[in-house]
Amino acid sequence: MYIHIIGTMTIKEIHPAAYHPIADLITYNPLPSPKLRQIDPFIFLNHHGFQTYPKNNRGLPFGPHPHRGMETVTFILEGDIMHLDSGGHESVIEAGGIQWMTAGSGLIHSEVSSSKFKKEGGDLEILQLWINLPAKLKMTKPRYIGLQKNEINHFDLEGGKVQIQMIAGEWDGNVGSFETLSPIFLSTITMSKEAKFTKDIPVDENIFFYIVRGEVKVLGETIPFRNLVEFTGDGGNMTVEATEDAILILGHAKPFNEPMVAQGPFVMNTQKEIAEAYNDYQEGKFGTWNH
Repeated sequence: MYIHIIGTMTIKEIHPAAYHPIADLITYNPLPSPKLRQIDPFIFLNHHGFQTYPKNNRGLPFGPHPHRGMETVTFILEGDIMHLDSGGHESVIEAGGIQWMTAGSGLIHSEVSSSKFKKEGGDLEILQLWINLPAKLKMTKPRYIGLQKNEINHFDLEGGKVQIQMIAGEWDGNVGSFETLSPIFLSTITMSKEAKFTKDIPVDENIFFYIVRGEVKVLGETIPFRNLVEFTGDGGNMTVEATEDAILILGHAKPFNEPMVAQGPFVMNTQKEIAEAYNDYQEGKFGTWNH
Protein backbone atom coordinates (compact mmCIF):
# COMPACT_ATOMS: atom_id res chain seq x y z
CA MET A 1 0.00 0.00 0.00
CA TYR A 2 1.19 3.50 -0.89
CA ILE A 3 0.01 6.54 1.08
CA HIS A 4 1.00 10.08 0.07
CA ILE A 5 -1.05 12.89 1.56
CA ILE A 6 -1.47 16.11 -0.42
CA GLY A 7 -4.64 17.92 0.60
CA THR A 8 -7.53 15.46 0.73
CA MET A 9 -6.38 13.25 -2.15
CA THR A 10 -4.19 10.20 -1.50
CA ILE A 11 -3.06 7.14 -3.40
CA LYS A 12 -4.59 4.09 -1.75
CA GLU A 13 -2.95 1.44 -3.91
CA ILE A 14 -1.35 0.86 -7.31
CA HIS A 15 -2.73 -2.13 -9.22
CA PRO A 16 -0.55 -3.75 -11.90
CA ALA A 17 -2.40 -5.08 -14.93
CA ALA A 18 -2.41 -8.88 -14.97
CA TYR A 19 -1.39 -10.69 -18.16
CA HIS A 20 -4.34 -12.60 -19.65
CA PRO A 21 -3.70 -13.29 -23.36
CA ILE A 22 -6.69 -14.03 -25.58
CA ALA A 23 -5.60 -16.42 -28.34
CA ASP A 24 -2.66 -14.62 -29.99
CA LEU A 25 -3.79 -11.22 -28.70
CA ILE A 26 -1.57 -9.74 -25.98
CA THR A 27 -3.97 -8.65 -23.21
CA TYR A 28 -3.47 -7.06 -19.79
CA ASN A 29 -6.33 -6.60 -17.32
CA PRO A 30 -6.01 -4.23 -14.33
CA LEU A 31 -9.72 -4.06 -13.46
CA PRO A 32 -11.26 -5.97 -11.84
CA SER A 33 -8.47 -7.56 -9.83
CA PRO A 34 -8.27 -9.71 -6.70
CA LYS A 35 -7.92 -6.51 -4.65
CA LEU A 36 -10.23 -4.18 -6.57
CA ARG A 37 -13.73 -5.05 -7.79
CA GLN A 38 -14.57 -1.70 -9.34
CA ILE A 39 -14.01 2.05 -9.21
CA ASP A 40 -17.72 2.81 -9.28
CA PRO A 41 -18.97 3.39 -12.00
CA PHE A 42 -15.81 2.17 -13.86
CA ILE A 43 -15.94 -1.62 -13.75
CA PHE A 44 -13.62 -3.29 -16.29
CA LEU A 45 -10.57 -2.54 -18.42
CA ASN A 46 -8.73 -4.67 -20.98
CA HIS A 47 -5.48 -3.40 -22.53
CA HIS A 48 -4.72 -5.21 -25.80
CA GLY A 49 -1.20 -4.90 -27.26
CA PHE A 50 1.11 -3.27 -28.00
CA GLN A 51 1.99 -5.83 -30.68
CA THR A 52 2.68 -6.02 -34.40
CA TYR A 53 0.58 -8.31 -36.54
CA PRO A 54 2.09 -9.93 -39.66
CA LYS A 55 0.46 -9.87 -43.07
CA ASN A 56 -2.48 -12.24 -43.56
CA ASN A 57 -3.36 -12.37 -39.86
CA ARG A 58 -6.63 -13.34 -38.18
CA GLY A 59 -7.05 -9.98 -36.46
CA LEU A 60 -9.06 -9.37 -33.31
CA PRO A 61 -10.93 -12.43 -31.96
CA PHE A 62 -14.10 -10.75 -30.67
CA GLY A 63 -16.87 -12.26 -32.77
CA PRO A 64 -20.60 -11.82 -32.11
CA HIS A 65 -21.48 -11.67 -28.39
CA PRO A 66 -24.21 -10.01 -26.29
CA HIS A 67 -24.17 -7.26 -23.64
CA ARG A 68 -26.74 -5.71 -21.30
CA GLY A 69 -26.71 -3.16 -18.50
CA MET A 70 -23.46 -1.33 -19.22
CA GLU A 71 -21.48 0.75 -21.73
CA THR A 72 -18.19 0.09 -23.51
CA VAL A 73 -15.67 2.75 -24.46
CA THR A 74 -13.01 1.52 -26.88
CA PHE A 75 -9.75 3.43 -27.39
CA ILE A 76 -7.92 2.65 -30.64
CA LEU A 77 -4.29 3.75 -30.23
CA GLU A 78 -2.87 1.66 -33.09
CA GLY A 79 -4.50 -0.47 -35.76
CA ASP A 80 -8.25 -0.40 -36.35
CA ILE A 81 -11.46 -2.02 -35.21
CA MET A 82 -14.57 -2.90 -37.19
CA HIS A 83 -17.78 -2.67 -35.20
CA LEU A 84 -20.98 -4.46 -36.20
CA ASP A 85 -24.10 -4.81 -34.05
CA SER A 86 -27.68 -6.06 -34.07
CA GLY A 87 -28.94 -2.48 -34.09
CA GLY A 88 -27.62 -2.01 -37.60
CA HIS A 89 -24.54 0.03 -36.70
CA GLU A 90 -21.36 -0.56 -38.66
CA SER A 91 -18.04 1.30 -38.75
CA VAL A 92 -14.28 0.94 -39.03
CA ILE A 93 -12.52 3.24 -36.54
CA GLU A 94 -8.81 3.81 -37.02
CA ALA A 95 -5.90 4.87 -34.81
CA GLY A 96 -6.76 7.72 -32.47
CA GLY A 97 -10.49 7.09 -32.70
CA ILE A 98 -13.00 6.19 -29.99
CA GLN A 99 -16.11 3.99 -29.91
CA TRP A 100 -18.85 4.47 -27.31
CA MET A 101 -21.51 1.77 -27.15
CA THR A 102 -24.45 1.74 -24.77
CA ALA A 103 -25.60 -1.86 -24.42
CA GLY A 104 -28.60 -0.86 -22.30
CA SER A 105 -31.47 -3.34 -22.67
CA GLY A 106 -29.33 -5.61 -24.82
CA LEU A 107 -27.65 -6.04 -28.17
CA ILE A 108 -25.24 -8.31 -30.00
CA HIS A 109 -22.03 -6.91 -31.42
CA SER A 110 -18.68 -7.96 -32.80
CA GLU A 111 -15.32 -6.17 -32.70
CA VAL A 112 -12.94 -7.47 -35.31
CA SER A 113 -10.15 -6.12 -37.49
CA SER A 114 -10.86 -4.69 -40.93
CA SER A 115 -10.11 -6.72 -44.03
CA LYS A 116 -7.29 -4.28 -44.81
CA PHE A 117 -5.62 -4.82 -41.42
CA LYS A 118 -5.93 -8.61 -41.67
CA LYS A 119 -4.36 -8.52 -45.12
CA GLU A 120 -1.60 -5.96 -44.51
CA GLY A 121 -0.93 -6.37 -40.77
CA GLY A 122 0.59 -3.63 -38.66
CA ASP A 123 0.80 -2.30 -35.12
CA LEU A 124 -2.12 -2.78 -32.76
CA GLU A 125 -2.95 -1.33 -29.34
CA ILE A 126 -6.56 -1.09 -28.22
CA LEU A 127 -8.14 -0.61 -24.79
CA GLN A 128 -11.74 -1.23 -23.77
CA LEU A 129 -13.28 0.27 -20.66
CA TRP A 130 -16.65 -0.83 -19.29
CA ILE A 131 -18.77 1.78 -17.52
CA ASN A 132 -21.76 0.74 -15.44
CA LEU A 133 -25.25 2.09 -15.98
CA PRO A 134 -27.41 3.09 -13.00
CA ALA A 135 -30.41 0.87 -12.26
CA LYS A 136 -32.84 3.39 -13.77
CA LEU A 137 -30.97 3.26 -17.10
CA LYS A 138 -30.10 -0.44 -17.32
CA MET A 139 -32.84 -1.07 -19.87
CA THR A 140 -32.33 2.05 -21.96
CA LYS A 141 -32.35 1.73 -25.74
CA PRO A 142 -28.96 0.55 -27.10
CA ARG A 143 -26.89 3.05 -29.09
CA TYR A 144 -23.47 3.29 -30.73
CA ILE A 145 -21.24 6.16 -31.84
CA GLY A 146 -17.79 5.75 -33.41
CA LEU A 147 -15.60 8.81 -34.03
CA GLN A 148 -12.30 9.07 -35.88
CA LYS A 149 -9.41 10.98 -34.32
CA ASN A 150 -10.12 14.17 -36.26
CA GLU A 151 -13.76 14.14 -35.13
CA ILE A 152 -12.93 14.22 -31.41
CA ASN A 153 -12.53 17.50 -29.54
CA HIS A 154 -9.07 18.14 -28.14
CA PHE A 155 -6.90 20.89 -26.69
CA ASP A 156 -3.26 21.36 -25.70
CA LEU A 157 -1.44 22.58 -22.61
CA GLU A 158 2.19 23.62 -22.16
CA GLY A 159 2.59 24.57 -25.80
CA GLY A 160 1.49 21.18 -27.07
CA LYS A 161 3.52 19.10 -24.61
CA VAL A 162 0.23 17.91 -23.09
CA GLN A 163 -2.45 16.86 -25.59
CA ILE A 164 -5.89 16.19 -24.16
CA GLN A 165 -8.51 14.26 -26.10
CA MET A 166 -11.92 15.27 -24.74
CA ILE A 167 -14.12 12.18 -24.82
CA ALA A 168 -16.78 13.13 -22.27
CA GLY A 169 -17.41 15.89 -19.76
CA GLU A 170 -15.83 19.34 -19.56
CA TRP A 171 -12.39 20.80 -18.77
CA ASP A 172 -11.84 24.56 -18.69
CA GLY A 173 -14.57 25.17 -21.26
CA ASN A 174 -13.52 22.30 -23.52
CA VAL A 175 -16.39 19.85 -24.00
CA GLY A 176 -16.24 16.12 -24.73
CA SER A 177 -17.37 14.75 -28.07
CA PHE A 178 -19.71 12.10 -26.65
CA GLU A 179 -22.96 12.91 -24.84
CA THR A 180 -23.37 10.56 -21.89
CA LEU A 181 -26.44 9.24 -20.10
CA SER A 182 -25.03 10.12 -16.67
CA PRO A 183 -22.43 12.79 -15.83
CA ILE A 184 -18.89 11.55 -16.43
CA PHE A 185 -15.51 12.98 -17.37
CA LEU A 186 -13.25 10.88 -19.61
CA SER A 187 -10.11 11.77 -21.55
CA THR A 188 -7.01 10.35 -23.18
CA ILE A 189 -3.92 12.41 -22.35
CA THR A 190 -0.62 12.30 -24.24
CA MET A 191 2.40 13.86 -22.50
CA SER A 192 5.96 14.65 -23.47
CA LYS A 193 8.71 13.95 -20.95
CA GLU A 194 8.83 16.52 -18.12
CA ALA A 195 5.47 18.02 -19.13
CA LYS A 196 2.81 18.39 -16.43
CA PHE A 197 -0.82 19.33 -15.94
CA THR A 198 -3.17 19.99 -13.04
CA LYS A 199 -6.80 18.87 -13.02
CA ASP A 200 -9.40 19.74 -10.41
CA ILE A 201 -11.36 16.67 -9.29
CA PRO A 202 -14.74 17.14 -7.54
CA VAL A 203 -14.59 15.82 -3.99
CA ASP A 204 -17.60 13.51 -4.42
CA GLU A 205 -16.31 11.71 -7.53
CA ASN A 206 -14.27 8.53 -8.01
CA ILE A 207 -11.13 8.73 -10.15
CA PHE A 208 -10.13 6.37 -12.95
CA PHE A 209 -6.40 6.73 -13.70
CA TYR A 210 -4.55 4.22 -15.91
CA ILE A 211 -1.10 4.62 -17.46
CA VAL A 212 -1.13 3.19 -20.98
CA ARG A 213 2.44 4.05 -22.01
CA GLY A 214 5.50 5.58 -20.40
CA GLU A 215 5.73 6.72 -16.79
CA VAL A 216 4.21 9.53 -14.73
CA LYS A 217 4.49 10.99 -11.24
CA VAL A 218 1.34 11.79 -9.29
CA LEU A 219 1.07 12.73 -5.59
CA GLY A 220 4.77 12.01 -5.16
CA GLU A 221 4.61 8.47 -6.54
CA THR A 222 6.26 7.41 -9.81
CA ILE A 223 4.02 5.01 -11.71
CA PRO A 224 5.03 3.05 -14.84
CA PHE A 225 2.73 1.96 -17.65
CA ARG A 226 0.19 -0.85 -17.29
CA ASN A 227 -0.73 0.29 -13.77
CA LEU A 228 -4.09 1.47 -12.44
CA VAL A 229 -4.04 3.93 -9.54
CA GLU A 230 -6.69 3.68 -6.84
CA PHE A 231 -7.27 6.90 -4.91
CA THR A 232 -8.93 7.59 -1.59
CA GLY A 233 -10.04 10.85 -0.08
CA ASP A 234 -10.67 11.94 -3.65
CA GLY A 235 -11.08 15.57 -4.55
CA GLY A 236 -8.87 18.57 -5.04
CA ASN A 237 -6.14 19.41 -7.51
CA MET A 238 -4.31 16.49 -9.11
CA THR A 239 -0.94 17.35 -10.64
CA VAL A 240 0.57 14.82 -13.03
CA GLU A 241 4.12 15.02 -14.38
CA ALA A 242 5.52 12.82 -17.14
CA THR A 243 8.89 11.32 -16.22
CA GLU A 244 8.92 9.72 -19.69
CA ASP A 245 6.80 10.29 -22.79
CA ALA A 246 3.44 8.95 -21.62
CA ILE A 247 -0.19 8.24 -22.47
CA LEU A 248 -2.83 7.86 -19.77
CA ILE A 249 -6.59 7.57 -19.45
CA LEU A 250 -8.15 9.90 -16.87
CA GLY A 251 -11.78 9.76 -15.86
CA HIS A 252 -13.92 10.72 -12.90
CA ALA A 253 -17.58 10.38 -12.00
CA LYS A 254 -19.95 10.19 -9.05
CA PRO A 255 -20.37 6.60 -7.83
CA PHE A 256 -23.81 5.02 -8.19
CA ASN A 257 -23.50 3.20 -4.84
CA GLU A 258 -25.82 0.46 -6.07
CA PRO A 259 -25.55 -3.34 -5.89
CA MET A 260 -23.69 -4.75 -8.89
CA VAL A 261 -23.87 -8.29 -10.23
CA ALA A 262 -21.54 -8.85 -13.17
CA GLN A 263 -21.63 -12.20 -14.95
CA GLY A 264 -20.09 -12.75 -18.35
CA PRO A 265 -21.22 -9.99 -20.70
CA PHE A 266 -24.04 -8.74 -18.47
CA VAL A 267 -23.88 -6.19 -15.63
CA MET A 268 -27.05 -5.85 -13.59
CA ASN A 269 -28.16 -5.15 -10.01
CA THR A 270 -29.41 -8.60 -9.00
CA GLN A 271 -28.79 -12.24 -9.84
CA LYS A 272 -32.42 -12.48 -10.98
CA GLU A 273 -31.78 -9.77 -13.57
CA ILE A 274 -28.72 -11.69 -14.81
CA ALA A 275 -30.87 -14.80 -15.29
CA GLU A 276 -33.44 -12.68 -17.16
CA ALA A 277 -30.68 -11.32 -19.42
CA TYR A 278 -29.56 -14.83 -20.38
CA ASN A 279 -33.16 -15.89 -21.03
CA ASP A 280 -33.89 -12.81 -23.13
CA TYR A 281 -30.74 -13.34 -25.17
CA GLN A 282 -31.56 -16.98 -25.82
CA GLU A 283 -35.09 -16.01 -26.85
CA GLY A 284 -33.75 -13.60 -29.45
CA LYS A 285 -34.77 -10.37 -27.69
CA PHE A 286 -31.35 -8.77 -28.28
CA GLY A 287 -31.99 -8.44 -31.99
CA THR A 288 -31.01 -10.49 -35.01
CA TRP A 289 -27.45 -10.98 -36.22
CA ASN A 290 -27.53 -10.39 -39.98
CA HIS A 291 -23.83 -9.80 -40.66
